[in-house]
Amino acid sequence: MDNTQDDLGVVRRRIAAAIESWSRASSLAEIRKSFEALFADGHDTRIETFKIGPMTAAWIAPRESSMHRVVLFCHGGGFQVGSIRSHFSLMLRIARASAARVLGFNYRLAPEHRCPAAADDALTAYLWLLNQGMPSSRIVVAGDSAGAALAMAVALGARDCGLPLPSGLALISPWLDLSMRGNSYASRAALDIFSKPAQLAAMARTYLGRNGNASDPSASPIEADLAGLPPILVHANDHDITLDDAFLLAARARQSGVDVQVRVWDGMFHHFQMFAELPQSRESLAELGHFIAERTGGGG
Repeated sequence: MDNTQDDLGVVRRRIAAAIESWSRASSLAEIRKSFEALFADGHDTRIETFKIGPMTAAWIAPRESSMHRVVLFCHGGGFQVGSIRSHFSLMLRIARASAARVLGFNYRLAPEHRCPAAADDALTAYLWLLNQGMPSSRIVVAGDSAGAALAMAVALGARDCGLPLPSGLALISPWLDLSMRGNSYASRAALDIFSKPAQLAAMARTYLGRNGNASDPSASPIEADLAGLPPILVHANDHDITLDDAFLLAARARQSGVDVQVRVWDGMFHHFQMFAELPQSRESLAELGHFIAERTGGGG
């Protein structure tokens, strides 16, 4: 067995143990803590936070990061879990790959806060960046899974409010359709070692609330008018139940004249980039970093 398979085996065992612990958890708070623990690797001890309104935020800026280029990162977690801490390692690696600063923030989570609270918070973080004097041409908005939907919401909200748009969108395993109509939700269910259809459906119901509509663009940005959006890079995965969301986005974006590129990673599962030990993760982040650097002006 080669080292890649060894690494994937270790990741599979980590995921299986975490999922088992979530099934035994007595509260959502316990699941949130376990989700953070799955991805925390000691880097979070360096986090220095500040406030954007009521939100906790943090700059992730390793030595090689330019002060003049920014990635606004929207973390994933099905709108219910996830935080700066859970995604710190991923944000740090994005910062290094792109030589840009990354701004992470803790948006409001469901069920305490229903749709569109998370999207509103993401747009607030983007507006804060603009108010700090950061040119939109030097900002890429990125996100993984549900965070990719929030990244889309930032661009759509900025366009609809007449704000300058970010220079690009970088989406990792985007979950953009809360109605989950794509065939991949069934065809990839047995292959995806991280996300399952019933799990995402429950998260969608929780985020939407009793009277929420999964077809509302504020919940499923794939339903929005995409005209005028900046270039989009999508990294999707063949063993990912959300795979068809990436294809649907690409089709609709191109129909609207938006430049979109989709790369599908063979044999990879939902947001595998969270696992730094995988060589595919390193390759993916190198490509994402190149896109971010290109869209924000290179070495700034």
